[in-house]
Amino acid sequence: MSFFGILSKILGSSGFAGLFSDPRQLIMILIACVLLYMGIKKKYEPLLLIPIAIGILFCNFPGTGILNPPTDGSSPGFMWVVYQGVQHAIYPSIIFMGIGAMTDFGPLISRPSSLLLGAAAQFGIFTAFLLALALGFDPRVAAAIGVIGGADGPTAILVASRLAEDYLPAIAIAAYSYMALIPMIQPPLMKLITTEKERKIEMKQMRTVSKTEKIIFPIAVMIFVVLLIPDTAPLIGMLMLGNLFRECGVTDRLSDTAQNALTNIVTIALGLSVGCKANAATFLSVETLMIIGLGLLAFMLSTIGGLVFGKIMCKLSGGKINPLIGSAGVSAVPMAARVSQVEGQKANPKNFLLMHAMGPNVAGVIGSAVAAGFMLKIFGM
Repeated sequence: MSFFGILSKILGSSGFAGLFSDPRQLIMILIACVLLYMGIKKKYEPLLLIPIAIGILFCNFPGTGILNPPTDGSSPGFMWVVYQGVQHAIYPSIIFMGIGAMTDFGPLISRPSSLLLGAAAQFGIFTAFLLALALGFDPRVAAAIGVIGGADGPTAILVASRLAEDYLPAIAIAAYSYMALIPMIQPPLMKLITTEKERKIEMKQMRTVSKTEKIIFPIAVMIFVVLLIPDTAPLIGMLMLGNLFRECGVTDRLSDTAQNALTNIVTIALGLSVGCKANAATFLSVETLMIIGLGLLAFMLSTIGGLVFGKIMCKLSGGKINPLIGSAGVSAVPMAARVSQVEGQKANPKNFLLMHAMGPNVAGVIGSAVAAGFMLKIFGM
């Protein structure tokens, strides 16, 4: 065979030749590059967006076989194996354990009423679910779309993997993108819903929570919530296990591993797995654009729900609660609480709302997991 014949054969079987057979793959490669830009240059959730973007590249390179399932006499593709951690809810649950190990539940224990703010901030989940139904989405898909409103990436991924696997990439990318954009999305809503006088409210220092309370709390919550809604066991159970590692005082090594090494490893696998499901055939559709739009609406409505209930609590407390902490009822820990702190200090430099906002923020994590368990219970049959 001549040199040109060999060269022609190599090029004909290369990925370059496959790209021209389906130009949509070029669009997906471009989308992956945009996500890499957002993660690296703009620092929008880089720990997730960068692996997701590389996963998108993997699945849209023709001829790699990286997602091939196992067949007689052949090994499965590398990413097919890695994806089983999403398929069987392993990665989101482990990440929840890491979140529990990183988070101080003290502010929530000190002010139990924060649970109400966390519950109110799930308003967007159920509103977006109803809107998705009205737009013609299957109820299972509508449930997965609604969970984006909780601003909780692992929870959205778990529900989508169970109820709407074909839409998993769009749901995951929307969830993490809106989490990253919290400092841009929430402040205008805060100023719209609350008055300047309310934003200036200074809150008193919370009581000190004992070590015993911090140990009993995760055990009690796990028992009550999982018995109430068994489908929450993977998320609530692992969240509380991680927090128990943190607080019990005898598992420092496990707490450190859960917070750092294990969570980092699983984050890489989770991001790659989500990206690898974003093939051109399923991702480039009108439904994907609708999911992204509904996800944004769900997140905004959840923020509004928390703020409105924050105003109610402000009135009932005689002006002792700053309603800005209600916006932290979404599940993005601790970013949403930091936004409450920043906006509070803009109105009143003497304001220190961070720890007060952490109560609703932690409650939002629990609330989004409970909402997800409810959706799985109803539609996961």
